[in-house]
Amino acid sequence: MRNTTMRALGAMSGTSLDGVDAAVVETDGLRIVGFGKTAYRPYSDDERACLSAALGQWPGGPDVARAAAVVDTAHREVLRSFKDVDVIGFHGQTLAHDPARGRTHQAGDGLALAQGLGVPVVWDFRTNDMAEGGQGAPFAPFFHFACAQWIKAGGPVAFLNLGGVGNLTWVDPSRPAPESPGALLAFDTGPANAPLNDLMQARRALPFDDGGALAAQGRVEENAIAEFLCHPFFTRRPPKSLDRNDFPHLSDAVAGLSDADAAATLTEAVAASVARGLKHCPVVPARLLVTGGGRLNPVMMRALACRTGIPALPVEAVGLNGDMLEAQAFAFLSVRAMRGMPLSAPGTTGVRMPVSGGKMSH
Repeated sequence: MRNTTMRALGAMSGTSLDGVDAAVVETDGLRIVGFGKTAYRPYSDDERACLSAALGQWPGGPDVARAAAVVDTAHREVLRSFKDVDVIGFHGQTLAHDPARGRTHQAGDGLALAQGLGVPVVWDFRTNDMAEGGQGAPFAPFFHFACAQWIKAGGPVAFLNLGGVGNLTWVDPSRPAPESPGALLAFDTGPANAPLNDLMQARRALPFDDGGALAAQGRVEENAIAEFLCHPFFTRRPPKSLDRNDFPHLSDAVAGLSDADAAATLTEAVAASVARGLKHCPVVPARLLVTGGGRLNPVMMRALACRTGIPALPVEAVGLNGDMLEAQAFAFLSVRAMRGMPLSAPGTTGVRMPVSGGKMSH
């Protein structure tokens, strides 16, 4: 069974709170054999408000049960449209993440999902890593390693996910396995779209800065960027991870700016934090392959190329799907989890040794 290819369905609801991504990957847990159907189920304004109210809360918090119900309903709706899958990788919705205290909280009930859909579900991916001393994030790097081999990258390359939080995976695809020493270095780079999305919602009642249109009209407040980069997170050696709301001072720093200047400054801050993060990489990667919503913001992409001096390309440029990469990652990881293979390693989360994880429900 270990070498057979499985059709795995992954689901991801990210910190940007836009909706649920779902995608099929054909894999044996080592390599990508092919990609299958994808789907997206957006959250309504009311659902997004419900999830937003629960951010930062732990199990038993006043808004958690309502948020979990939204997560379960949305996932059930999108996942039931898929047929002939062997396993589902269900990440759930991160409401709180506190690696310093070894705890994380993803809303969503994998057992109820498995029973409702009649398909085995692997979920609670992060807990075992944190129990073994890891940060519990980021969790896509093992899939990024497989992607680097899928695209036949000739040397070190970096995947940059710009969702609510930014995270970077440096990959040396010449290594024999993702858990091999020197194969991966992964870490959160800093806030990405979350502060900008929050600003747009608060000031313009819009979910995000579409195409960077507002930021393009503004002027970057460089003093705010410089102060932002003084945060001790940026000098801490990776692996390291963040919660969505770990940088409230950045939002405070732009509170007195015009809408356009605030948007421009928050957009530039993303690029500045990525440039700072790249200094931790063993060698400079040849390319930044960008996934997540940030790749659709041309102002952010230009700022990345300018601040880092490295070509910044959407992952579509190498034949991957930037909307679905994280959902595909949890599809891939679900097969690895079923087979007891490592999901994280010292270079990705800081865990003491490569470890597997996840709960399996039928």
